[in-house]
Amino acid sequence: MTSENAQPDGGLSAEAQDVLDEIEEENVDFLRLQFTDILGTVKNVSVPADQAEKAFTEGIYFDGSSINGFVRIQESDMRLDPDPSTFAILPWRNDDDSAAARLICDVIDTSSGQPFAGDPRGILKRAIQRAEDMGYTVNAAPEPEFFLFEEDEEGRATTKTNDVGGYFDLAPKDLAQDVRRDIIFGLEDMGFDIEASHHEVAEGQHEINFTYDDALSTADNVATFRAVVRAIAAEHDLHATFMPKPIPRINGSGMHTHFSLFQDGENAFHDDDDEFNLSETAKQFTAGILDHAEALAAVTNPTVNSYKRLVPGYEAPVYVAWSDRNRSALIRKPAARVPAASRIEARFPDPSCNPYLAFAALIHAGLDGIERGLDCDDPVRENIYEFDEQKREEYGITTLPSNLGEAIDALESDEVIQDALGEHVYENFVEAKTKEFEEYIVEVSQWELDQYLETF
Repeated sequence: MTSENAQPDGGLSAEAQDVLDEIEEENVDFLRLQFTDILGTVKNVSVPADQAEKAFTEGIYFDGSSINGFVRIQESDMRLDPDPSTFAILPWRNDDDSAAARLICDVIDTSSGQPFAGDPRGILKRAIQRAEDMGYTVNAAPEPEFFLFEEDEEGRATTKTNDVGGYFDLAPKDLAQDVRRDIIFGLEDMGFDIEASHHEVAEGQHEINFTYDDALSTADNVATFRAVVRAIAAEHDLHATFMPKPIPRINGSGMHTHFSLFQDGENAFHDDDDEFNLSETAKQFTAGILDHAEALAAVTNPTVNSYKRLVPGYEAPVYVAWSDRNRSALIRKPAARVPAASRIEARFPDPSCNPYLAFAALIHAGLDGIERGLDCDDPVRENIYEFDEQKREEYGITTLPSNLGEAIDALESDEVIQDALGEHVYENFVEAKTKEFEEYIVEVSQWELDQYLETF
């Protein structure tokens, strides 16, 4: 089976031909064909630029058995089909005369010629198709936070920040302004529309916001964003990390993600007559996410370290509720100046997640709320962090899982989120995460040694 970029007469689609023309114009000598494994790690196959036409018409074959969670050794042949809409020149060049570029790919199962069931990008496409079948298009906008750390003499990452800045601080406290500037220039070179950047609350912590887009493009952008931030930070001899909680007892990094559904060109989440300007559709979508929140956490907060961030007192939401005012709830309704901007903000995802799987799971959960016509509880306008257990029970507020093991248990009890991932990804994801948690619980931390070794 040939790629969808190939025409019946053997020629290329117009979009693919435009990419070939740009490759020649920009003197691109290498292409990086990118995809992600189920854990969200970006993988790539590099090919000379003169193989671009073959990549579009025939695809590029690779050994899927070497990729985490893909296939067994006896069924290893996979094919990469580049998506021409994702073509971008990489913002760093080996010399002044040539360039490298990247294309994000879909993974095809060569035995059937169909999209591979374990491809996270394909999982998100399926969620988007479900929304389209219901008459909706899905828009998303994430806010991925990250830390910048100094490197040691051997070039290895430390946890020593290169500044002592705080929220919205300027130089001289924020010493990373030049790094953020270079990152922004690099992202803009790759087609990003940057809205803002600033120093975050913790020392060494930063945020760069880019504009919303359709859910698939946004997930592609998150994967690209993480790669560009790391690469340009390294040029400044710094290590960028999207680890949720690299330093104890300070704020961790989140990836607050805004969602809205559009129908017939109009924002299906907006209602002028509602107190919060949220439509019934938006409230049902919100109710669906809240209903599946515990299982969603395994996907949106997929590491042992994720649950070091999800504790009260560090601006991380742990309470399953929504609000139009405070940030202690799982979902917030941000202020919107125009109807098109009405949206909800899921505040619990973190930037260690696989964006394709996280978006897919959140979309399916929200659509499940719409299909079932779930009622959305009233917003909680008080600071839930200040509630005692009795008051939380009065409001019917539950909490997210306290660790990865509990999140996996919740996922194993939630058929909607299992179906969102598909059987192949679900089984491999749970296997990998269960192993991760089991390895964690048998380790002895430095804190335990400091606390108990000489005491008992």
